[in-house]
Amino acid sequence: MKITENHPLEELSPGDEAELVRICTEDDFYVFANASGNHNPMHLAEHDGDGDGEPEAVAPAMWVGSLISAVLGNILPGAGTLYRSQSFEFLERAHAGDELISKVRVTEKRDNGDVVLDTTVSRTSDGALLVRGTAVVTAPTVKLGFDDLHVPGLVVQRHRHFEALMETVDGIPATVTAIVAPEEPNSLGGALLARDKGIIEPILVGAPDKIAEAAAELGESLAGIELVEAQDHAQAAALSVDIVNAGRAQALMKGHLHTDDLLRAALRKPNGLRAGRRFTHVFVMDVPSLPHPLLVTDAAINIAPDLPTKVDIVQNAIDLAISLGIDEPKVGVLSAVETVNPQIPSSTDAALLSKMAERGQIHGGLVDGPLAMDNAVDLAAARTKGITSQVAGRAQILVAPNLDAGNMIAKQLTYIAKAEGAGVVLGAKVPIILTSRADGDEARLASCAVAALHEARLSGRLPARAAAQ
Repeated sequence: MKITENHPLEELSPGDEAELVRICTEDDFYVFANASGNHNPMHLAEHDGDGDGEPEAVAPAMWVGSLISAVLGNILPGAGTLYRSQSFEFLERAHAGDELISKVRVTEKRDNGDVVLDTTVSRTSDGALLVRGTAVVTAPTVKLGFDDLHVPGLVVQRHRHFEALMETVDGIPATVTAIVAPEEPNSLGGALLARDKGIIEPILVGAPDKIAEAAAELGESLAGIELVEAQDHAQAAALSVDIVNAGRAQALMKGHLHTDDLLRAALRKPNGLRAGRRFTHVFVMDVPSLPHPLLVTDAAINIAPDLPTKVDIVQNAIDLAISLGIDEPKVGVLSAVETVNPQIPSSTDAALLSKMAERGQIHGGLVDGPLAMDNAVDLAAARTKGITSQVAGRAQILVAPNLDAGNMIAKQLTYIAKAEGAGVVLGAKVPIILTSRADGDEARLASCAVAALHEARLSGRLPARAAAQ
């Protein structure tokens, strides 16, 4: 247990210095907006605060200035310090992702017990001075030591990435989608909700009586929706694949049937949906604590993928990320360690995938590995490990070593980190939308939106406005 000691008045001398380093995030700005009441859109990541068409995510000046108080209260003078006054001069702006260093230096001890300190905040990447000023504090007079104080953590719980996704898909014509066996309320309800939002135009394939019962339970009308009769789930899957091959649908959506039954029809050798790559699954996760969507793959199809399969897993995920508006996706290939260890096959696969991307065998994104989970998604963890990489700490795609790991990551994000996940299968002629019985409306809509955006980009139906986003 680390003991933190303060520096009472008698220990202080002019020239004493202290500093702290902090990486600022978009969520910091939302917390500040809630705590201060300052809702200026210049500081909120998904808003354009000055009308230039781009969101700014400029760090609130007083938030930057407040970093100085952390040095004063935690280190110098430390516990027991109280502010008397603080002046600020703001010279430059910080943005989300910047690493900032706040410093204080004692310049004067006054007879009344006050201490005067020069205060600054700078950006570490270029040394730019952002804030300077002078603090006057009442220093503690008693020597104190504390165990590390743990305060409750905060999570900004919002699914802004899915909200942005819905805005983007709004400009795309509805994607005609064959819904396979939507024979109970959840699966039918998800398809009808996506229809109501203009994301898909459903063709319902299954047992008419069961579909009608599900619609009645939902209180929904099926008027105007095409319904193709199938006697069982195998026939429903086969007919849905036929509808796609006939050019009548641009996507498939899983209803109330086993995934294996659907994929068996899609993978059939005559008149299936094979398109040259392995079928792979991607979860698009909206994690409240992350400033970007996080893609997790493969969590549902390939159990123990070999290297060639992992190449397809990575390439499919990159292609999908590009469809979602990520220009050059950053791919972190996961292992238990961040160094190559021949006794850990996932680490050697990760290194090979990284090198294959360098040689152009995987294209469209930046691929790095092996990376452990912490240094793939957390910049501070990557820097602590001394990893220099454009991907480490910034990964937008996580490639799991096997299905077990991928599924666990996705479910941990959902149930512990309060993420929402959209699931799609790629590598087929058209996207295949996979939803779970446990999925809520937001996840079902997002799955449809992800598939619609990807299909629209691949088919050239994506309007210029949506593609630019």
